[in-house]
Amino acid sequence: MEQPKNKKFWLYVIYGLLAVGIIVSIQFVKPFQPQQISYSDFTNDVSAGRVSDVTITNTQITGTLTTPSGETQPFVTSIVPGQDVQALIDDLKTKGVTFSGRVENTFWRDFLLTWILPIGLIVFMWFFVFRRFSRRLGGVTGNPMSFGESKVKLYDRSVERVTFDDVAGLDEAKEELREIIDFLRFPQKYHSIGASIPKGVLLVGAPGTGKTLLAKAVAGEADVPFFSISGSQFMEMFVGVGAARVRDLFEQAKAKAPCIVFIDEIDTIAKVRGGVASSGGTEEREQTLNQLLSEMDGFAPQTGVIILAATNRPEVLDSAILRPGRFDRQIMIDRPDIKGREAILKVHARNVKLAKDVKLKVVAARTPGFAGAELANVVNEAALLAARKDKKEVHEIDFDEAIDRVIGGLELKSRILNDKERHVVAYHEIGHALAASLLEHADPVHRISVIPRGIGSLGMTMQLPEEDRYLMTKPELEDRLGVLMGGRIAEELAFKEISTGAQNDLEKATILARKMVEEYGMSDKIGPLSLGTDRGAKLLRDEYGFGRESNYSEATAELIDEEVKRVILNNYRRVRKLLEENQNVLEAIAEILLEKETMEGEEFRRLVNTHQAKRPKSVRQAESETQSQAEDDGSVRRRLGAKQTTLRPVDIPAVPPPKKAVT
Repeated sequence: MEQPKNKKFWLYVIYGLLAVGIIVSIQFVKPFQPQQISYSDFTNDVSAGRVSDVTITNTQITGTLTTPSGETQPFVTSIVPGQDVQALIDDLKTKGVTFSGRVENTFWRDFLLTWILPIGLIVFMWFFVFRRFSRRLGGVTGNPMSFGESKVKLYDRSVERVTFDDVAGLDEAKEELREIIDFLRFPQKYHSIGASIPKGVLLVGAPGTGKTLLAKAVAGEADVPFFSISGSQFMEMFVGVGAARVRDLFEQAKAKAPCIVFIDEIDTIAKVRGGVASSGGTEEREQTLNQLLSEMDGFAPQTGVIILAATNRPEVLDSAILRPGRFDRQIMIDRPDIKGREAILKVHARNVKLAKDVKLKVVAARTPGFAGAELANVVNEAALLAARKDKKEVHEIDFDEAIDRVIGGLELKSRILNDKERHVVAYHEIGHALAASLLEHADPVHRISVIPRGIGSLGMTMQLPEEDRYLMTKPELEDRLGVLMGGRIAEELAFKEISTGAQNDLEKATILARKMVEEYGMSDKIGPLSLGTDRGAKLLRDEYGFGRESNYSEATAELIDEEVKRVILNNYRRVRKLLEENQNVLEAIAEILLEKETMEGEEFRRLVNTHQAKRPKSVRQAESETQSQAEDDGSVRRRLGAKQTTLRPVDIPAVPPPKKAVT
């Protein structure tokens, strides 16, 4: 490190000496420079006889004059445009001034200033700007014409080696990919029997489930080069760049064969083709896709190039890319179950110092639906929280807080609510929790908090399912609707008014109820039909501007709206009646929550049992009672109407219908 520092020091010394030399030379030469005078002063000096000799050129006059002190001083003045030089010469002759003429050759100067300098500046600017622009667009060499070079990254196996030991919770996917690894290791075994390994494997899964990590692990297990590129990196603002980069990618892959090429987010270039409203960008994407299909058809399985691609939107892919001979094998990368989550947590907690009270199986049970990336975030957040508190190990409470942070966001203790708002939030959250505790099919409550978190969240009621679920029944969905409505109902019962705090609950409830009616066939009036939006038509409408929005008539749409409202209101009335019967429990627990701010699920259930909360009736019982009540009301009206025909007219009060919630 000393040599570069010394070199830099001597460079500064040289630059300083050069600067001093330039300043000294300027000061030394300055006294010998001719004095610049105006043309009128020059004519006055000639008339006064102070000019001894002059030299006349095309543009200026130089010479020597005598100052009033008797010293000689060189001077220079410019010739005024249009000046009569002959008259000047006559004056010089009259005064006896020695004069001479000189014609200056300005060809090279004019040529340099007029042609060479402007053209040189233009070439320099073009080369400089275009080169930087090229590098920004991905040119590896910086060549202005290198737009066609792909942005593919070749991972160094000696530096970053990933194996199946680093991938947990994806046992089925790893088993599927072992065949690819075996082919890359022992290709002759397959060639000798005449088998062809799939050219492409498509990894399908939600974001964060480990698709990229799994692809790297395949390359690490097979010990072959791994090329990685994102689908968006093929597309640029110039036409033809995408296709050129596809060609360049496959040329590099063939040179490194056997190898693996991984294309992440392939749906950006492999969407379904067609449409009458195709734009220039769409045509460029289709051209890139066509080139990709052509390249995959162009190389034989014996070349040893395996294409792995990943997407979380398989429904938008063009059918041509999924046919046999291209991406003919699809592997689903699903969210892990509780065993998979525990295995993933163990992988990410290898280098984390865990306390004895930490049981990763319990953490896995508290994180249902979490993908691998989210579990890694939980482990890292727990370690950061422990380090922030100057702990030597990560404890269970750190994991609990990390899970809350990942789900709900950062605690915003600086967001101070007034007393009324705190009461509204407390009753709202206890309304959710009490409904979840009393409804038969609702998930148990894990934690309740009135501490603001994240963006727009003033409180949180966390529910954790007892086991991983893959199907839900109608009663379970109805109880989920009831839990969503519990917060708004609790506000209405406690304060005789409603607030905006239930906006997100209403939105979720409406979406769930519409799916029950439209897609799940859980409406008696609609019947066992799936009337949701056609996903293919939706894609065509979004991409190209045509396609039907729905596959049912306007009359059916009105019936669907009525059924959605009925489903929501039936569950609203059911939960309202439940909370009315347990309003004393609601108020008592809400006041305790206001004092503690955070309440664990076990403590909440103990308080519910202590206050002997009443259990509800099922939805079907509530609906039958509502229907029976309506029939009784109708029979009363009919009897009263019949009496009116024989008696004199009287004012008969109408039987009040069941109370409806404002939506």
